[in-house]
Amino acid sequence: MTALKEYARLESTGLWRATPQDQRREVIVSVGNATLTITDTRDQALTHWSLAAVARANPGQRPAIFHPDGDPSETLELAEDEAEMIEAIEKLRQHIERRRPRPGRLRFVMLLASVAAVGALAVFWLPDAMLRHTVTVVPAVKRAEIGEALLARITRVTGQPCSDAQANPALSRLGTRVLGAGGTNQLRVLRSGVQSTKHLPGGTILMNRALVEDFEEPDVAAGYVLAEQQRMAMLDPLQDLLQTAGLFASFRLLTTGELTPAVLDAYAETLLRKPQADVPDDALLLAFKDVGLRAAPYAYAVDVSGEETLPLIEADPFAGQALPAPVLADADWVRLQGICGG
Repeated sequence: MTALKEYARLESTGLWRATPQDQRREVIVSVGNATLTITDTRDQALTHWSLAAVARANPGQRPAIFHPDGDPSETLELAEDEAEMIEAIEKLRQHIERRRPRPGRLRFVMLLASVAAVGALAVFWLPDAMLRHTVTVVPAVKRAEIGEALLARITRVTGQPCSDAQANPALSRLGTRVLGAGGTNQLRVLRSGVQSTKHLPGGTILMNRALVEDFEEPDVAAGYVLAEQQRMAMLDPLQDLLQTAGLFASFRLLTTGELTPAVLDAYAETLLRKPQADVPDDALLLAFKDVGLRAAPYAYAVDVSGEETLPLIEADPFAGQALPAPVLADADWVRLQGICGG
């Protein structure tokens, strides 16, 4: 998604605050290709908002107040004399909205796919068949949307994901190193609420800050991310959500393309309390070998004595060997360890 050319690098001043408890601070707002960038007066980036997810709290009123969609606690206020920026944001929001798939169209396509795949409407009344079919036909874009909605609810409890202008690229490189090119922007570091790692529909993996702050080498964090990816492969996260939510949630998603806020709230709470599923050692060792990671650092982090994770230690595919590629450069690892601000 690209911003309209006439607004490229448009800048203005505004008042921003991360939470209702924070003092408003003067910031510089600029429009980029796909984001609204908010920096302080020293040109240090404070946050980036996706243009596709900018909402307005007071349509038609001035000063204009904007916030990330789903998170009205973080706000950006633009004064009446910043009319050009307000007009630009509104025009971009309208432009993006016109490009969104229409709910009616999604409903029609999903219903047609359902009829074609299953062959008879009656089968949808069987809970297992409906769930399996729903998981099959929901597109990647909708999965990512559900994952973002869940993340917004989770961060009400955990706080916003850690972010730092110098550390964010290192986090992206860690995702790419472990998950491949598709994992470049899939990792989020949280201050609390997640004991080690969790994953969401759409592929986002949540990490506790301890994984980057409490260990001397990035191999441990990489191992936890890789193990979480294996859990994601074992059970589709959307399937887990629908199994938890019940038959009506599957039917609603299949026919309308939406899940109710109550369903998302309940699953977010369940996900944070749910214990981690065990990953078979054979599958985990094969994943470490394929990605080019040592298994022992992760194994000792899980159990410092090594007794419970002995198979991973003894069969470490790179024990005593140099890795095909370093997990992260030392400088990147140092930056990443400070992503939550110490």
